[in-house]
Amino acid sequence: MSTISLAPRMSRFKPSPSQLVAARVRELRAEGRDIISFTNGEPDFPTPEHVKRAAWEAMERNETKYTNVEGILPLREAIREKFSRENNLDYRTDEILVGAGAKQVIFDALMATVSQGDEVVIPAPYWTSYPDMVLLAGGQPEIVTCSQNNGFKMRPEDLEEAITPQTKWLMFSSPSNPCGACYTRDELKAIADVLLRHPHVWIMTDDIYEHFLFDGREFATIAEVEPKLKERTLTINGVSKVYAMTGWRIGYAGGPKPLIQAMRSIQSQSTAGPSAISQAAALAALAGPQDFVAERNRLMQERRDVLVGELNACEGLSCDTPEGAMYVFCSVAGTIGKRTPDGKTIENDTDFALYLLDHAGVAVVQGAGYGLSPYIRASFPIPIETLREGGRRIREACAALT
Repeated sequence: MSTISLAPRMSRFKPSPSQLVAARVRELRAEGRDIISFTNGEPDFPTPEHVKRAAWEAMERNETKYTNVEGILPLREAIREKFSRENNLDYRTDEILVGAGAKQVIFDALMATVSQGDEVVIPAPYWTSYPDMVLLAGGQPEIVTCSQNNGFKMRPEDLEEAITPQTKWLMFSSPSNPCGACYTRDELKAIADVLLRHPHVWIMTDDIYEHFLFDGREFATIAEVEPKLKERTLTINGVSKVYAMTGWRIGYAGGPKPLIQAMRSIQSQSTAGPSAISQAAALAALAGPQDFVAERNRLMQERRDVLVGELNACEGLSCDTPEGAMYVFCSVAGTIGKRTPDGKTIENDTDFALYLLDHAGVAVVQGAGYGLSPYIRASFPIPIETLREGGRRIREACAALT
């Protein structure tokens, strides 16, 4: 039987490590194993009732047909209002695009703008998909390593050194997946000052974790902090996280009209418009009551504190307290070189993650998948009793290393 010849582009990127781990967890659970998964990139809250009701009512009205590629006008108007209300950003509706998740919006932007030889600066640790999407578009990721000593944040001098005449984009998230780092207004202004000196560099900011921000911190986005950058900034967000709508697949972006039009063209020949029903739900989420947001943030902070405490009580592990998002990025440097009860040596963070899965029944994601080792990412949108049980298992597994 012959096999199809794959395109050379397939060698440029790899499957998402978090999705691979999640698939392995499902397999083990299907075999009857008791697995606690700290890999989830989604809240365990339910989608709000008024959002679900809006989807049902849209179906009752038979609003089940194709929509405009860029998204329905009422939803884009609600997004425009959201940007104005929460971010002090003024976009027209023709400067807004709705896609099937923020991931598609990022893909649209890269495919519309990146040519062979273009460079995209990405701070590490990064969301796993960023470099691979750049590679798929034909560009070259330029990774800026951001150490734990600097709070996993990119310093202005790091950015200055990374920019070349070939740099097309700076792309980053704040709060960050996987480490929860969140740039303050002053830190963003310092980054913006560098970018003002390099007018050929565009900025893609992924604000999807905007509403999961802890310890009284205030959110800021770069085009708000430095309005002079707005005309070369793509501000990306979505309804997946705080509204617990990951499966509804709605993301959006605001940016300069020529860029949005180019992204629309890419989307028109890939997926076309997002789901009509999901757009009706997203409209209700953005335009409806927001009183539950603070409570969800409070619960996330409480869970964060539990998981940080559990991990820091484990021999060989060390983690800072994340400032936002849903993840702890934990150093496992103290376990490297140790031996497992069955005689294997822990040589890197991948070995440690596999050891936890096999020995303790706890799933985490290795830091190598996020561009920085030796770390693991553990997510905390999980009931507190499960966080404590997972912590107990990890603590016993670490104590068993010699």
